[in-house]
Amino acid sequence: MFNAKIRSDTLKEIVSIVSTLVDEAKFNITPDGFNLKAVDPAHVAMIDLDVEKAAFEEFVADETELGIDLDKMKEVLRLAGSGDILEIVQDEDRNRLVMTVGNITRRMNLVDTTGMSDPRVPNLSLPASISVNINEMQRGIKAAESVSDHIALTASKDGFEMYSEGDTDSVSLKLPKDLLATLEIEESVKSLYPLDYFSNMMKAIPSGTIVSINLGSDYPVKIGFELADGKGVVNYLLAPRIESD
Repeated sequence: MFNAKIRSDTLKEIVSIVSTLVDEAKFNITPDGFNLKAVDPAHVAMIDLDVEKAAFEEFVADETELGIDLDKMKEVLRLAGSGDILEIVQDEDRNRLVMTVGNITRRMNLVDTTGMSDPRVPNLSLPASISVNINEMQRGIKAAESVSDHIALTASKDGFEMYSEGDTDSVSLKLPKDLLATLEIEESVKSLYPLDYFSNMMKAIPSGTIVSINLGSDYPVKIGFELADGKGVVNYLLAPRIESD
């Protein structure tokens, strides 16, 4: 059983963040909120998302799994204005989700979760951690996209840098430590990542959010941040692109 009401802005954040990697997802519902773990089809990136029941206006649930087509949910969200409240109800008898916004009700079949696993989140101990306003990152991404299809992330005791190099041009974003919210570093690190994945993740994060970026040389990057006014936590993991000698 699942019956909840949520602000459209909050649900838009959640759906945008998850749909950067997958079109369908399994939401593990408990009486206290929900968790979602998913890996993209190419197994390059994953997301681990926890949202408390306090992020909802109303929330009543038993333990259950909901397989949801995120594109269908986006269609409903396009009908909602800022500040609108959406009601979401699980119709267990017909195995579907009923979403109501204003005077409009959308009934959608739930996706079979049988083949949807809960991927194991790797326990990474990475030597460099920075925190920075997402707006700075998004500006750097915008500059890099016209230059290359990959991006290098570098952290040292002096600060953080994003660098992309193409056949003829290069672009870099340098953030000295006094422009970072935090900088904790055991050793200088550098890794290369696919820009399309990294860009999609960065663009999905709401403006003004402080993100933590944990790095190691040739290790996955871990990108963490809060959503829903601190009532939800997201962690992205993105595998490195290993440079050949």
